[in-house]
Amino acid sequence: MDIAEIWLVEDNPVFTRAVIALVDEVADMVCTRSFEACEPALQELRDGELPDLVLMDIGMPGMDGISGVAEVKSIAPSLPVVMLTVHQDNDKIFQAICSGASGYMLKSSPKDALISGIRTVLGGGAAMDGQIARRGLQMFASMSTPQTSYGLSEREKEILQHLVQGKSKKTIAADLFLSPHTIDSHLRNIYAKLHVHNRSGAIAKALKERLV
Repeated sequence: MDIAEIWLVEDNPVFTRAVIALVDEVADMVCTRSFEACEPALQELRDGELPDLVLMDIGMPGMDGISGVAEVKSIAPSLPVVMLTVHQDNDKIFQAICSGASGYMLKSSPKDALISGIRTVLGGGAAMDGQIARRGLQMFASMSTPQTSYGLSEREKEILQHLVQGKSKKTIAADLFLSPHTIDSHLRNIYAKLHVHNRSGAIAKALKERLV
């Protein structure tokens, strides 16, 4: 029987111990690593370590979990990430999904629901807490068509499209035959025009307002 290796990124030690114990009770999965912040987990991925699934909190010191998901996907695009959080507000749900999360589960979810969600994602599906699913449907139903292009140039729209596809800055530069420095300059302009501060915010706004 294949054993699925799970990583946990969570800064609450009590909850960390509870999740590790829960996962390790299951015969076909094990929590092999836990991290108190995104940065060390991302470094392990860059060094070549690769689990089968990552459970990710949102509110953490340093890089937040939503930005962390985007970084995980830029390093290992096929690695599934499930948000495990207390946050239920629409913006965080939307940003997490747009950043590439394969699931969004509440920390208050029943234990069997959490394990079921992990299994679903490991099987190639998407997992979402029932309350979150309802909010998500309401949120997407309320989306409207874009009211402005934000003054993006054709090149900026092209780069934004690559961002939405989950590509790293290095890959975008190679695809468009531009230098990484030029891509950085375009990204700064895109963020300023969209009134966002990072990659996740740009992706979320692009999808929500159908800019690409």
